[in-house]
Amino acid sequence: MNNRQASFYRKTNETNINLTFSIDGEGKSEIKTAVPFMTHMLDLFTKHGQFDVSIDAKGDTEIDDHHTTEDIGIVLGQALLESLGDKKGIKRYGNAFVPMDEALAQVTVDLSNRPHLEMRADFPTDRVGTFDVELVHEFLWKLALEARMNLHVNVHYGHNTHHMIEAIFKALGRALDEATTIDPRVKGVPSTKGML
Repeated sequence: MNNRQASFYRKTNETNINLTFSIDGEGKSEIKTAVPFMTHMLDLFTKHGQFDVSIDAKGDTEIDDHHTTEDIGIVLGQALLESLGDKKGIKRYGNAFVPMDEALAQVTVDLSNRPHLEMRADFPTDRVGTFDVELVHEFLWKLALEARMNLHVNVHYGHNTHHMIEAIFKALGRALDEATTIDPRVKGVPSTKGML
């Protein structure tokens, strides 16, 4: 399937985000955000998902990183949903375990049109550098909501917060890569309801 991509532009009083997302990519990222830790995580997501992603995100980081991180999740979710089109032929489900040194994360997705985030992660610290760790949940929830997907995130163990979050984003990319893959055996939409 060709041209499974979408571009979105979102401008508010808090953020200004330009994003292009391509499912069938090569892991190429051109990501500039006002939140360096999120830039790093999104680079990992892109590479491990074999997507092509371009993001230029500016925001009111003089206040904190919340609005920028949240709005990137919103726009990325919208682009993912649009790029999937009618979802015909996709595998729909994806699951990935990713170890990162002492940490092990598992991400499971269902591109079901039923948004839900279930997250189990016991981070040992509240911050990574200047980044507020609670924003990981905020980003993932907005991504799941706007992409209308079921997203389950489990960090089975770990004691380095950076490693734990890094494993999540790598696993997210890999799980979505699997779920968005076209399976030639799938005729139409992979649901007994006839639609997703």
